[in-house]
Amino acid sequence: LAIKPVITDLSVSLCSYSVFYLNSFICSQKSCRQRWNIRPSEMSINTLNPIRAIVDGMKLTPNPEKPMIALSIGDPTVFGNLPTDDKVLQAMKDAIDSQKYNGYAPSVGYQKSREVVANFYSCPEAPLEAEDVLLTSGCSQAIDLAITVLCNPGDNILVPCPGFSLYKTLAVSLGIQVKLYNLLPEKSWEIDLQHMESLIDDRTTCLIVNNPSNPCGSVYSKEHLQNILSVASKHCVPILADEIYGDMVFPGCTYQSTASLASDVPILACGGLAKRWLVPGWRLGWILIHDKNQIFGKEIRQGLVKLSQRILGACTIVQGAIESILNNTPQEFYHRTIRFLESNSEICFSELSTVPGLTPVMPSGAMYLMVGIEMEHFPEFQNDVQFTERLVTEQSVFCLPATAFEYPNYFRIVVTVPEEMMVEACTRIREFCQCHYRTCSRDSNELDQ
Repeated sequence: LAIKPVITDLSVSLCSYSVFYLNSFICSQKSCRQRWNIRPSEMSINTLNPIRAIVDGMKLTPNPEKPMIALSIGDPTVFGNLPTDDKVLQAMKDAIDSQKYNGYAPSVGYQKSREVVANFYSCPEAPLEAEDVLLTSGCSQAIDLAITVLCNPGDNILVPCPGFSLYKTLAVSLGIQVKLYNLLPEKSWEIDLQHMESLIDDRTTCLIVNNPSNPCGSVYSKEHLQNILSVASKHCVPILADEIYGDMVFPGCTYQSTASLASDVPILACGGLAKRWLVPGWRLGWILIHDKNQIFGKEIRQGLVKLSQRILGACTIVQGAIESILNNTPQEFYHRTIRFLESNSEICFSELSTVPGLTPVMPSGAMYLMVGIEMEHFPEFQNDVQFTERLVTEQSVFCLPATAFEYPNYFRIVVTVPEEMMVEACTRIREFCQCHYRTCSRDSNELDQ
């Protein structure tokens, strides 16, 4: 009888140990957190917008005696001098008043709206049907879907340099390597085809071609596009054609879509209403699938549909207005916009061409002009970021340093500002350069000789 309590105590002890180890086992199988530890995802950590990273790090304190002139913003609506056409506005009003577009649309867009876009961009060389069109939340989402459907982590894409920073932002966040191919300022920003081709390897899954170009304002000739297509065809690399500035070309230049010249290269062409119709906030873009030889096949198309279902894409009201927008916008509206952009580009190029230490490159389209800085003549500044930063401080003119496009010692000017502001900005830039320009010792020796 005296032993029983001991056995009972031992049983209790064994039971306690059993519960302890059982709890330990359960904790090893399930979360038993003792404190909060919430971490951001790898994707969010890897997401970086180079423009924001550079601009946010700049010390931008304008001269209080001079009103600010921002030549850095790629939004044509900022100054109110480039309104969209009345027919475009009326199309939106009619779509709202109809009350037909207040609900959800299919993730790829309304069938009728897709037909309208297909008919607008179809041509004998590159025919389109509604099934070849996906409507997206702006051209940015179109680019996102195109990169995501073509690439896996560890793959690489070829991106222009200088080029639109979003390509890298999207790719790097997905674990995709970005390889930069050079553009040639002395050839109006044509692609260095030899350099581009040298970057292609077995993991290259996409070649991005931006024509007309942001930030360069270049427009590629038919011959140059054919040469680009030849490289893509030789190495069996599909093309993502960023054509958001399509048809925004100056008189004397001709715009041709990449797909209209392709014979075998499959192309995902991305575009939208934002720039040509001057409504970037309306967020309607599209992907046009050009696949004459069924190289993409069903898999890529199905992949795009699945990706589009992650969010319910483009604004339904704009989809309801798209037929009237595309079919009823008068040609004079397009021509008037182009005339203004060309005039401002010519003013800017003419004024800055005579400024010592600067080398502007005349654009052929889009809304931008790139200016080279001969840094050896501005020894106070280490780079284009410091140059443009001081330009704000002294002259209240903000131009985007081209380091944001991975192309140092240049800056980009947006030519959508009112003409009088463009003239004033160029005058201030001239004054700034005259103040800081220094003759190189080499130049002095040449003068002495």
